[in-house]
Amino acid sequence: MALAPTRELAKQVCEEFEAISPSLTTCCIYGGVAYWPQESALRKGIDVLVGTPGRVLDYVRKRTLDLTRLKHVVLDEVDRMLDMGFAESVEEILSAVYSVRDPIDRASSASEEEHPTNPQTLLFSATVPSWVHNTARKYMKQELRKHDLVGTQSVKTAKNVKHLAIRCNYSDRPSLINDVIRVYSGLNGRSMIFCETKVEANELSMNPAMKIDAQVLHGDIQQQQREITLKGFREGKFQCLVTTDVAARGLDIPEVDLVIQCSPPRDVDSYIHRSGRTGRAGRSGICVCFYKPQEEHDIRRVENQAGMRFTKTAPPQPEDIIKASSAEAAKSLGAVPATIADYFRLAARELLEETSAEEALATALAYMSGATELKTRSLITAQQGQITYLLKTNYKMYSTQDAIQALGFQLSKDIKSAIREVRVCKDMMSAALDIPQNLENRLLKQWQNSPDCSLTCATELPDIIPSGGARGSSRFGGGGGTRRWGGGGRDRRGGGRGDGRRNGGGSRSGRRGGAGGRRSGGRGHRR
Repeated sequence: MALAPTRELAKQVCEEFEAISPSLTTCCIYGGVAYWPQESALRKGIDVLVGTPGRVLDYVRKRTLDLTRLKHVVLDEVDRMLDMGFAESVEEILSAVYSVRDPIDRASSASEEEHPTNPQTLLFSATVPSWVHNTARKYMKQELRKHDLVGTQSVKTAKNVKHLAIRCNYSDRPSLINDVIRVYSGLNGRSMIFCETKVEANELSMNPAMKIDAQVLHGDIQQQQREITLKGFREGKFQCLVTTDVAARGLDIPEVDLVIQCSPPRDVDSYIHRSGRTGRAGRSGICVCFYKPQEEHDIRRVENQAGMRFTKTAPPQPEDIIKASSAEAAKSLGAVPATIADYFRLAARELLEETSAEEALATALAYMSGATELKTRSLITAQQGQITYLLKTNYKMYSTQDAIQALGFQLSKDIKSAIREVRVCKDMMSAALDIPQNLENRLLKQWQNSPDCSLTCATELPDIIPSGGARGSSRFGGGGGTRRWGGGGRDRRGGGRGDGRRNGGGSRSGRRGGAGGRRSGGRGHRR
């Protein structure tokens, strides 16, 4: 008897038994399907039983399943059985056939000779919690053998998987997933998207911003549909699977190119198992983890506990997407049979009379790639329609208010008010800021670089100070203000505690806001 925590894993194990030993009668039992076909197979007699704890326990209680002649027991993914609440079910199943000893009282431990009818027992587990220890001591020989295939290695993730972290807001993730898949996997590669909850998986798969052909898989889906979905994904009928941890481990899903985790998981083991879906059988793989600004500490926690380091990268930009898409579109031209291409030759000749061959082919590849318009993304937040600029000065900026003041009077009020994100960089001599893409031309017309201050379009993610690390490291920042532009925290230009009003806090003279400025004090006024 082999027990597995999920229906998919049980079916997979059963298929392996059938492939290795066709002469043995094998039966797989699990929930979510009718009882009578399984009961009929049990009545005829079987050699190998593979199942999930819940349905197996049902048959034990109904006395439909006779375990008195059991010779071998395998418990697969024991730690996950514990996580899924199967501990009591497994205990009840095993107690029906084992001569049990108290795992706490070592004096009462019996040898194999005292209980010769006990089956041979094999436990497989990725981690070893106390329940696994107690179960092993209760149902296995006292001199049980332990085989550690992990050892003392500090890096727990696969070595041939590249781990990327992209900072973005929750609302931008559906459209960002399209870009990430295009750049890191391609439309012909396989990708898996992991969500924390079944509701989140459903919402993501049905989101209109998701242009990728994707199917969803989780525990609430009927078993028959789950099997159809898994089979279709394995056979390449669709390229993207949106799922929960039900597909994180145990299942045989070959050649996954990309894994996307929509947020840092609550436990590090989940991250390890999810990322392990790619980079198998000697292949390289990529795992991308999205995180919100307030989840930066979760990213560091995963790094510390998993013994790996994320490469924090910017979201794919239009140039990256076009480069990947055009190469893929060019390859797809070879898949068109010559007999089909003949039907398009007349239209091609007419087109060549109006434009050059290079121009016509470039336009066709752009249309095939879906690149009919260029939409930029913020390098800081991944928000679509925003573009990131880098402000450099020859003096240190201690807060976002300093960065705003460095812009001086060159920019008009409406452009300043449209700035969405200001983040001081770690060198304190530069800051990153986002502006709407449709205002970029106006900004370039108004701004003039000087020896003291320059503004350039950022091409890669700046090395910014993490959220909360700089004074006022958020939208128009400010230590104590409650309104926009308000509250300029403590800095060299005065202003300790802003009054929260517009333009309050942190001015050179201290008169606009903030009590106790260095050069002059006084309570801030609205000016």
